[in-house]
Amino acid sequence: MTEKLLPSDLTFSGPFPRLSRRLRLGIVGGGRISVTQSTAARLSDYWEIKAGALSSDPVKAKAKGQQWYLDDDRCYSSFEEMANKESERDDGIDAVMITTPNHLHFDAAKVFLEAGIDVLCDKPLTNEIDQAVELIRLTQQTGMVFGVSFVNTAFPMIRQAKAMVERGDIGKINQVHVEFMQDWMMNEDISQAEHVKWRLDPKKSGSTSCTGDIGTHAQNLATFVTGLPMTDILAQMHVCGAPKALEDTVIMMTKYDNAIPGTLMATRLASGNRGGLRLRVYGDKGGIEWDMEYPERLKYSKFGEADRVLTRGQGGELFPQVERSTRLARGFSEGVLEAWANLYTEFALAVAARKDGLETPHDWLQFPRVESGAAGVRFSDATVESHQQGGQWVNCELKL
Repeated sequence: MTEKLLPSDLTFSGPFPRLSRRLRLGIVGGGRISVTQSTAARLSDYWEIKAGALSSDPVKAKAKGQQWYLDDDRCYSSFEEMANKESERDDGIDAVMITTPNHLHFDAAKVFLEAGIDVLCDKPLTNEIDQAVELIRLTQQTGMVFGVSFVNTAFPMIRQAKAMVERGDIGKINQVHVEFMQDWMMNEDISQAEHVKWRLDPKKSGSTSCTGDIGTHAQNLATFVTGLPMTDILAQMHVCGAPKALEDTVIMMTKYDNAIPGTLMATRLASGNRGGLRLRVYGDKGGIEWDMEYPERLKYSKFGEADRVLTRGQGGELFPQVERSTRLARGFSEGVLEAWANLYTEFALAVAARKDGLETPHDWLQFPRVESGAAGVRFSDATVESHQQGGQWVNCELKL
């Protein structure tokens, strides 16, 4: 009998369904973000961690694997070995999370796609746009599920903001402002930290650091909520702190579809800002504002009326499709780990639907796909082009 993961009476409404079993997840890359993501995957209750390529040194790979409670024969020293062996097992992994430094994303993702294993890859998707486009082609060719970890799209109040924009609550959009302000590079010697060195190495991080790492989060969030593609940018890249090989700050003017103007700023030297991702979208009827440091709140201002603050939690004024992304009632805090869990929940359901041969409604699962990752790569490239041209307008649309 063929295994079915999703219930036969699935209606695509209400809470997300349980699966017939937890899906098996593998890990490529054993750094700090893999710990966060694996914790969130477990929190979703859709995944169990079963295999890993956590180091290229076989001894270290097994030692790290023991920390993850992995069997020795499923601790691999290369992602190629992991993809090949897991694809041959009856109990092999259903999907893999890729959390390596940027320069390894393409090779790892390609190997797993070709092995018939679904992929969730950290951003930026790749360092080269040609590689990003190739991953789109491979995803389409293999029919696999490919998610990209733009986790900020999975906060419930961001889903609420998107639904309100789609419903017309703020009217016709006339401007979009987004920023990601952090302060963790304030220390003069931070570039010597092990988890930072590769982020400032062009051979591993690509042609950008701040832009590709957090600027792409800002770009993706703005396009996700508004539903508008970013079309053009005028950018300047800066090193505001201690000397570095790559920028720590980027400031730009932006244009969206129909020439809608906006701004985008990202930096790691904004003292006092830890998770300072902020979005403001204004229309001819009102506006919405969201701040990741206060993620459970969404400010809604309708012109001529008193401002309102919507809060996360069951009940209130949340859309039904937003409520299924909440776990606790209002008054009990949720944050970024729960947003990661939402991302892994939707990814799990997409993997299950593919395995069941089931088509799902286009708006049922909203996690970022490979195309969003490729758009982020093109955004980074356009930022460099604009900066190198002395701050000229450059088209940043993804051309396939």
